[in-house]
Amino acid sequence: MATLIRSKISNKLSNAATAVSNKSQAKVSGMFARMGFQAATDEEALGFAACDDLDYDHRQGLQMDILKNEEMGGDAAGEMGGDGTMEGDSRYQRDGTGPPPSASKDGGVCDELGGQDKPKITAWEAGWNVTNAIQGMFVLGLPYAILHGGYLGLFLIIFAAVVCCYTGKILIACLYEENEDGELVRVRDSYVDIANACCAPRFPSLGGHIVNVAQIIELVMTCILYVVVSGNLMYNSFPNLPVSQRSWAIIATAILLPCAFLKNLKAVSKFSLLCTLAHFVINVLVIAYCLSRARDWAWDKVKFYIDVKKFPISIGIIVFSYTSQIFLPSLEGNMQKPSEFHCMMNWTHIAACILKGLFALVAYLTWADETKEVITDNLPPSIRAVVNIFLVAKALLSYPLPFFAAVEVLEKTFFQDGGRAIFPDCYGGDGRLKSWGLSLRCGLVVFTMLMAIYVPHFALLMGLTGSLTGAGLCFLLPSLFHLKLLWRKLLWHQVFFDVAIFVIGGICSISGFIHSMEGLIEAYKYNIQE
Repeated sequence: MATLIRSKISNKLSNAATAVSNKSQAKVSGMFARMGFQAATDEEALGFAACDDLDYDHRQGLQMDILKNEEMGGDAAGEMGGDGTMEGDSRYQRDGTGPPPSASKDGGVCDELGGQDKPKITAWEAGWNVTNAIQGMFVLGLPYAILHGGYLGLFLIIFAAVVCCYTGKILIACLYEENEDGELVRVRDSYVDIANACCAPRFPSLGGHIVNVAQIIELVMTCILYVVVSGNLMYNSFPNLPVSQRSWAIIATAILLPCAFLKNLKAVSKFSLLCTLAHFVINVLVIAYCLSRARDWAWDKVKFYIDVKKFPISIGIIVFSYTSQIFLPSLEGNMQKPSEFHCMMNWTHIAACILKGLFALVAYLTWADETKEVITDNLPPSIRAVVNIFLVAKALLSYPLPFFAAVEVLEKTFFQDGGRAIFPDCYGGDGRLKSWGLSLRCGLVVFTMLMAIYVPHFALLMGLTGSLTGAGLCFLLPSLFHLKLLWRKLLWHQVFFDVAIFVIGGICSISGFIHSMEGLIEAYKYNIQE
């Protein structure tokens, strides 16, 4: 009993000393606090301190009760859980053995793909997921980026890989804070949680809304691009048929309409590996054909100068092909060894950089100035139809994933956000989707079709999306959040990198967005078709 009293008094004295130290440190960092870099971090430090006090008091109180019960001969089992853990104690555990944190608003798809009750994944499996995200169909637009960027386009493929790898790492660093023992503890679960922490305490939900909007735009635009590329590939595969590109897009949408009835991703997850393998085979076929024409490669066509008007569009295309940050927090949280995350990011992005650079350069050298927005359209008719049909199948099978993710975010934000939802719940008491909710899902599918019909320009749409949301989610927000949450712990070169990435990303985003919009307006004004 005396030992408990002495330890409690010692803890109170230590807390008093810590409070004095924090006040002194606050005076030194007052200038940075006024700049806004430290507000969220100080708020979280106070939360940790309060958590520790409650934890200590709770543990000591339970121990006192147990001692009393033992003296009275009482049964202390009522205070213990079935596994021997004291009831309520897991609320403040910092060793990861407590219950999982509550799901955030954007966690619907991520929770289904990697829930807390599912087995953890290895670094190789995590790398496979990242590779699927950054080595998808949209590499077909990279040779078109080389057409307008030359060697600078190749440099940007390397530069974007380095920057996206770095921002992915610092985004994960924002999920952690140090406890009183100097150990890193995961206190956030998603991109939205990081954004909300940066905007707290004045606007605790503003950051999450911004990230959700950017995520919805990117997911919906991805769905539109799948419909656009399906119509484009089918039209160029069978040019003699009396079917226009818009008609092919309508046919593709009719095939995709059952996506509105999806309840979960189990129905489509089985096709993921098949789609990836098919796409790998297609890339190998394209490169093999290009290598067969190596004698005719036009090295003199690769220039050091750039097309000032169209090169910013190429930047958006390259950035969009590397977007994976939105699901990295969930991926890292489901790894068996999160310490291997950095190594996994390194080798996946190095491999992506090499493969994308070689694919883009070899394809451009083969067709030079004749390079089209979707590189498979340059293939001879004898093999173009076969390759394009496989690509269309992959596009149609890939459509449900971003569509379901967009639906999840929209439903949780507008229809299922507790009492804060703007509209009534779209699900009935039995868990079934209401008829008007199903109509809204069908309306989203039709919307992607209308966009694909009236804006059938794959490269321009890809550049616009990469400039608007890709640069924001991959460049701007991670660097800004890193500065905001970890300002006190950053070294000077880390601050320099973050500021440089933010400035360069902002310039590329604005210029790419403006030129992509100009290109779309020009294409619409003069009725330019792909």
